[in-house]
Amino acid sequence: MDQNRDAHPPATRIGIVGYGNLGRGVEAAIAKNPDMAIAGIFTRRDPAQLKPLGASVPVHGMDSLLRHKGAIDVLALCGGSKDDLPWQSPELAAHFNLVDSFDTHARIPGHFAAVDAAAQAGQTTALISAGWDPGLFSINRVMGEALLPDGATYTFWGKGLSQGHSDAVRRVPGVAGGVQYTIPVPEAVDKVRSGVRPDLSTREKHRRECFVVLQDGADADAVRRAIVGMPHYFDQYDTTVQFISAEELARDHGAMPHGGFVIRSGNTSAPSKQVIEYRLQLDSNPEFTASVLVAYARAVHRMHAAGQFGCKTVLDVAPALLSAKSAAELREQFL
Repeated sequence: MDQNRDAHPPATRIGIVGYGNLGRGVEAAIAKNPDMAIAGIFTRRDPAQLKPLGASVPVHGMDSLLRHKGAIDVLALCGGSKDDLPWQSPELAAHFNLVDSFDTHARIPGHFAAVDAAAQAGQTTALISAGWDPGLFSINRVMGEALLPDGATYTFWGKGLSQGHSDAVRRVPGVAGGVQYTIPVPEAVDKVRSGVRPDLSTREKHRRECFVVLQDGADADAVRRAIVGMPHYFDQYDTTVQFISAEELARDHGAMPHGGFVIRSGNTSAPSKQVIEYRLQLDSNPEFTASVLVAYARAVHRMHAAGQFGCKTVLDVAPALLSAKSAAELREQFL
């Protein structure tokens, strides 16, 4: 998309809503983008107790957000998909341009409808479900099917720490702490990469590995059985449970790595197999997701300026709108 852009436009002012791992990641990502600036951090905690990465970054209570409306170009919503974004995104889209990382795949259509109604009424631009899945992987699934209509798409996640499954492990009686890693099965990946289009079950695609700290007096066998048999989380997978100390958990499992890959395997003619693969390998899931949010915040600001109101997803955004470079620079450097 070719657009006339000022040589040095004013910095896009980003308001950060929520300051957990994702919010801190957004602050760090903005620092790496000279055309971005932090308008403020907005928190439900006591603002005086919050310590941003940047000493000069202003921190405000959530109840003051509407008073800063004229000083914010785009909000980056950094709350959770279960309890925060379903109400925050529609409520705030009535007043602000925004991006969120809503990632409950089955509920995206309903979330879109609620946010779109609010954004259309408020003449704002709100982009939902930005991240890597949903997000970048979604784009690659669409691209793969469009380019190879005679084919099959496979998504593998990991090796990576699953925050939702880790939380499920920690809720098992007798567990003092724990994490869970999702790991693709190498044999399944090799089959898909070969272009044979295998029909794979859930168990054949991924396995799960848990590292658990037991509470004093807990029955290890009972904890293991509860985890391995947990419906919707572990019962459909080959799952291993390793018991470790609290010190080992803190030392070896404090980071949040993740990643995965999308593969489209198809034929352009009977003898010609084609395979497309897109892969991510991340040291920090929240920091990378934050970087995606910031790039799409840039696009949201531009789309709003062009009068494109309502709810959007990553599938609606031209790649040029994500870049700080001009259209001429993009043509010269990347085509």
